[in-house]
Amino acid sequence: MKKTFADSVIRFNKELSLNIPLPKTIVAMNPFQNNEGAIQLMKSFYKKFYDDQKKRFFIIGINPGHFGAAVTGVPFTDTKRLTSACGIPYKGKETHEPSSVFIYDMIQAFGGTQVFYQYFYINSIVPPGFAKQTNANKFVNFNYYDDKDLQTALKPFILQSLQQQIHFGIYTHTAFCLGSGKNYKYIQQLNEEFNFFQKIIPLEHPRFIMQYRQKQKQLYVEKYIQAFHDTLSF
Repeated sequence: MKKTFADSVIRFNKELSLNIPLPKTIVAMNPFQNNEGAIQLMKSFYKKFYDDQKKRFFIIGINPGHFGAAVTGVPFTDTKRLTSACGIPYKGKETHEPSSVFIYDMIQAFGGTQVFYQYFYINSIVPPGFAKQTNANKFVNFNYYDDKDLQTALKPFILQSLQQQIHFGIYTHTAFCLGSGKNYKYIQQLNEEFNFFQKIIPLEHPRFIMQYRQKQKQLYVEKYIQAFHDTLSF
């Protein structure tokens, strides 16, 4: 029996490993490393929404958030949205991530999870993600592009990761980038060099919208949906 999109994602996630030296105060944040809870939640999610052989459009984020994918194993999905919007049971401390709020408001406006995930696959340019240790000995989200040495060291891993995910069954005429600044600039440069996609469409990052443009959130929801519908009618 031919493997499904879900089978490919689950295998990719379970085998996810980042074996490069990291700057002293930065740690990798792999939600699937020694975390059986995240693995099981992730498997339930992809089996529910991706257990088919349909092709999908790639929506590429930056890296996992502390209270979203780092806990649930599902990009831009905190535990609240995992249960309320995706219908997947979760037992444990409830987490809330503003980016997840935006994404699921947008998904609901698009037609709901069953419709949206038929067409789109979301992940990050660096699926493991990173956290940086502060002077107060706390760890905060850290973006791959905020350390040039790290960004350079990650390039082979990023290239391999993109190639693997495209083979899941990803359309290559159009992809979407979450983040219209540094993330888009980096992905666009990679794409010009390696020709993964014919076109990459940048969209403002959900975290930016929720932190700095929350009063205009509905306008951004409409912008996302218009960009997606324009591509679906390609």
